[in-house]
Amino acid sequence: QVQLVETGGGLVQVGGSLSLSCEASGRTFDIHDLAWFRQTQGKEREFVAAINWKSGAAVVADAGKGRFTIRRDNGGNTVLLQMSSLEPEDTAVYYCTAGRSTGEFEYWGQGTQVTVSS
Repeated sequence: QVQLVETGGGLVQVGGSLSLSCEASGRTFDIHDLAWFRQTQGKEREFVAAINWKSGAAVVADAGKGRFTIRRDNGGNTVLLQMSSLEPEDTAVYYCTAGRSTGEFEYWGQGTQVTVSS
C-alpha cells in the first residue's frame, strides 16, 4: 500500500556531503514513521535515522549524530537524508523504510548505494 523509491546515492570523497531522497507513494497517509537503514558487506542492517510522518520529530543514530539530518520536504511525500562529513564507514546500501505503526517497518525501498572513498 506504500511504495518507496530511494535516489541520490553515489560516490563521494571522505569529508564530502550527499543527500538521499525517499519518495513515498500510495497510501502515504497511513505512514506512522519513515526511517533509513543501511547495510554493508558482512554486516546486519543498521538503523540510521527516522522521522515521524505527522509531527516531524526526528531521531538520528549515534553514528550519524552531528553529521546526518532527516527531514520531510515541505510536508510532502519526499524525505531527505542529508549527510555530511562522510567517512568510509558510511559506505553502504541505504534503504528507505516506512510503517503504519510505531516500530514497524513493513515497507522497503530498493536501496541506493553510497560509497565513500578513503
